[in-house]
Amino acid sequence: MFSKEESRKLKQEFWTSFGKSFPRKWILYNTKLKGLSFKFHFDTKSALIALDLEDDLENRIKYWEKLEALKSILLDDYMPDAIFEETYFLDNEKEISRIYLPLEQKVSIHNKNTWRDVMEFFNKNMGLFEAFFEEYKEVIEG
Repeated sequence: MFSKEESRKLKQEFWTSFGKSFPRKWILYNTKLKGLSFKFHFDTKSALIALDLEDDLENRIKYWEKLEALKSILLDDYMPDAIFEETYFLDNEKEISRIYLPLEQKVSIHNKNTWRDVMEFFNKNMGLFEAFFEEYKEVIEG
């Protein structure tokens, strides 16, 4: 087991290392669309990338309908294994809508031997996700 401080340092080391290994400016929260953001997630059990819709229900529905209309394009041309969940609950019980792609192997932010695989997964797949978003942003904004 790791202490909270050891865990915090490992997380910080991972994200610093990721930034140095794959230096680029990610869109993440800078989508210019209220309540719509990209996320990287890596903890002691899993890694995933996500597009989260976290605004009020009316706005979530508006964006979700546009994303649903683009679903076949995202799956066919960018990320065939992406998962669409209109109702997704975060650990804090907050309800959001999420499109995400999990890394289908056992990884842990506490295990440095898995970091390279996660970094490569993040870089490749978030790049594809962002390319999709850039290509269809105007449709999503609609």
